[in-house]
Amino acid sequence: MHGPLVAIWRPTPGDCTLPFMIGIFSAIALLEAIMTVARKMLGYMENASWIRKMFEEGARLKSIHGKDRVYDFSLGNPDVPPPKKVLDTMTALPPAMFHGYMPNAGYPEVRELVAGHVSDIYKVTLKAEDIIMSCGAGAGLNVVLKSILDPGDEVLAISPYFVEYKFYVENHGGILVSIPSDEAFLPSIEALSRAMNDRTKAIIINSPNNPTGRVYPEDILKRLKELLDDYPRVIVISDEPYRAIVYDDMAVPSVLGIIPNSVVVTSASKELSLAGDRIGYIAISPHINQKRELEGALILATRILGFVNAPALMQKVLAGCLNERVDVSIYKRRRDVMRSIFDEIGLSYAPPEGAFYLFVRSPIEDDLAFCNALVAERILAVPGRGFGRGGYVRFAYCVDESIIEAAAPGIKRAVENICKS
Repeated sequence: MHGPLVAIWRPTPGDCTLPFMIGIFSAIALLEAIMTVARKMLGYMENASWIRKMFEEGARLKSIHGKDRVYDFSLGNPDVPPPKKVLDTMTALPPAMFHGYMPNAGYPEVRELVAGHVSDIYKVTLKAEDIIMSCGAGAGLNVVLKSILDPGDEVLAISPYFVEYKFYVENHGGILVSIPSDEAFLPSIEALSRAMNDRTKAIIINSPNNPTGRVYPEDILKRLKELLDDYPRVIVISDEPYRAIVYDDMAVPSVLGIIPNSVVVTSASKELSLAGDRIGYIAISPHINQKRELEGALILATRILGFVNAPALMQKVLAGCLNERVDVSIYKRRRDVMRSIFDEIGLSYAPPEGAFYLFVRSPIEDDLAFCNALVAERILAVPGRGFGRGGYVRFAYCVDESIIEAAAPGIKRAVENICKS
């Protein structure tokens, strides 16, 4: 609190009297005495997720103009309905199951089913003990970071990246180090190599990526594996909630199958449109260092962080719907409509191979100014600086095609207006 107060006060020669100085410092002491919220949280809120800021602006505009006249591409909130089997399972299970505690890692039979299912996906043999059920991917990431980080350990994240990685890492005493991707928004092994040191404990990768939609190719993962041969304590944490949302027959390589010292964190939020039901899992490489100790740490961290266990009902639902997926073709059509809009306007973007985002180069360097120009047209998008990469803007196309098409004239006007100013 001291900084803003000192910045506001501009003393004149007559001000510098003892009573005046006592008054200033008494005011500071009073503010300190009544502070309920932690300084760190106040700082986080001041620099909070741009995604949420734009989402809240969208809610304000909708209350004024109506939902149909606001074009909100700010939040990656899946709107494609869950598969029918998922909904049927959710309604059939509750009267027939026990809703009390189970082991903190999840139901043993659910973990076994998940392990068998994902062994084929990840091309590596997993057992039930290699699976820890989680309250979605966000909880899973916090459980992993709680389990591996000592104070001062560094975690590398490839920008642009999901903004809350920084909060998650700092939750557990770590330091997030931002490593820029290459011009194609793929990991630069050279940049990662330069950042590695004795304090490096983990690298977070996210493929398909939020916000770019890029899928990291196998050859890059193999080069990352070679780099890590010299750093046996470094764990690769692969954040994969969009694994099943890919286009044009794109295959997502298996991190667990390529990098021995790795874990995958994922969820059903996107692939089953269950973002609000908070169910996912952590999958541990069978070749990871200190595997048994890590499994124990993940289970204990689940309890320490207050999750206790993943939701009982949703564990059973997931186990019964492992082969289900939302209709990805809906997202593909939307992607193509949105791409055509930016192609016509002449703005470049990362080629989106998965997820449901377009990361578009701003027509001017100031991505926030461009977002404000879009807001003037009642269009909500997120500045790239919120993902650690200024000069770009993220559009989430998990909205109806009619919204995308109706936004096109406003996007064009925003570009024209910002380029004139």
